[in-house]
Amino acid sequence: MRKTYLNLFLNILIALVWFVNGLICKILNVVPRHEMIVSELLGNEHSRILTILIGISELIMVGWILSRYRSKWNAISQIVVVMTMNIIEFTIVPELLLWGRWNIVFALIFSGLVYYNEFILNKFENELTR
Repeated sequence: MRKTYLNLFLNILIALVWFVNGLICKILNVVPRHEMIVSELLGNEHSRILTILIGISELIMVGWILSRYRSKWNAISQIVVVMTMNIIEFTIVPELLLWGRWNIVFALIFSGLVYYNEFILNKFENELTR
């Protein structure tokens, strides 16, 4: 697969991860565990609305990813958000995570994929178009 297509494929895949987590898991509440995590971290009183707002912010991330606007800042933002949330969850509510403390491994893999796609593949693409 040429690097151009791989970069496009990874952009779509990364956006799809945010889309599924934002819309299906949080806004539509198909995976109630997400709201339980929010409830444990931020309190039960407003956990549903906060979970919906987090889901909306994840859908905004989808738009930002697909727009390619300031893609380096986008990649950095994704990595910081994913790793920060996973470290907090790893520390405070590991029992609510899908894979327990192993979730941090998947967060590292996802962050590595975002990094590879933007700072390695995309750099290669930019050099080809000069």
